[in-house]
Amino acid sequence: MTQQKEKSPKQTPSHQGRTEGKQNPRPPPPWSATSQSQSQVGSRNHLPHQPSPSMEADYYKVLGVGRGATDDELKKAYRRLVMKYHPDKNPSPQADTLFKQVSVAYDVLSDPDKRAIYDQYGEEGIKAGVATPSPSAAHAHAHAHGFGGGSGPGFRFHPRSADEIFQEMFGGSFFGQGPRGPWSGGSAPQSVPGCAASVAAAAAGFSPGSGEASGGSARKGAAIERQLACSLEDLHKGATKKMKISRDVLDSVGKPMSVEEILTIDIKPGWKKGTKITFPEKGNETRNVIPSDLVFIIEERAHPKFKRDGNDLVYTHKISLVDALTGCAVQLTTLDGRSLTVPVKSVISPTYEEVVQGEGMPITREPSKKGNLRIKFQIKFPTALTADQKAGVQQLLS
Repeated sequence: MTQQKEKSPKQTPSHQGRTEGKQNPRPPPPWSATSQSQSQVGSRNHLPHQPSPSMEADYYKVLGVGRGATDDELKKAYRRLVMKYHPDKNPSPQADTLFKQVSVAYDVLSDPDKRAIYDQYGEEGIKAGVATPSPSAAHAHAHAHGFGGGSGPGFRFHPRSADEIFQEMFGGSFFGQGPRGPWSGGSAPQSVPGCAASVAAAAAGFSPGSGEASGGSARKGAAIERQLACSLEDLHKGATKKMKISRDVLDSVGKPMSVEEILTIDIKPGWKKGTKITFPEKGNETRNVIPSDLVFIIEERAHPKFKRDGNDLVYTHKISLVDALTGCAVQLTTLDGRSLTVPVKSVISPTYEEVVQGEGMPITREPSKKGNLRIKFQIKFPTALTADQKAGVQQLLS
């Protein structure tokens, strides 16, 4: 864990944090003393409690978007963040809270009426049930100083649950059956030193969207690439790899801390050298930077007997000159552990190949098909012949 001198977050009114450039000051909320009639002031004990402005959440910063964000930009930000913080995918203790916070922010900003009220009066304007702005105000996110003639009826915000919003967007459980349980195959987790990942960015000016303080777009770090060595057997049969990574994340006060996570990689039969497996945004977490993607690149270990050539397997068999001339039977063990006998009846020249259909590598895009096994031969010639042997060979071959 990197040691840093802890600084208390600077407390500023929330409406200042949501203001870009020079703008008119936010109008007093309808429930404040300056906006009430004399009869309403007399019944102030029935008005909603107004907390300190510094306690309000900035929904734009939560989603990591600017105040002028379009509907498409809001949807993209919401999708990206709920994929990152959904409790079924993210085991971090903070993930559930951030998932709900992102959902509330999207629920408000994706609704024109709620967004117009929020832009004028902030989070408390939504919770207090103020009147809905006029259509022109709603579309312009008005900067008017009240809801005069033309205002709609009173409005009460009934927030939907985070799960309801998620199901509406994705049509059900996006992550299937939830997080993986203990691994059922493969070896114990392998450590991947130097890899970093982001799970949670908490409050105090660090929004889940990693947006800049002004709501501008954050840049993304360069991808982190790591080699993933696999045996030819792994790539033939498929395998499950568990990779343990260490990463830096920010705590609730923006202080970096080191955490560990187990990543599961399902190696598919037929994968080739150079295949890339990407874990989005699993890089170190820093302020105003979208974490880098973590990319594993398949590296094929050398095999003592087989070589891969595309979807084919090449096997080299040593034979004597007599076998090359008279024929032989090749016995071998396949990558999936079977014993295979291949009879060869032809005369074998140094360039001859015996091809066995369907005994090569699986074809990833066509699981029912495989490449071929190509058997090459290394012929051992005698180092010397007697005169009688030479005469005998000449007699046989002439």
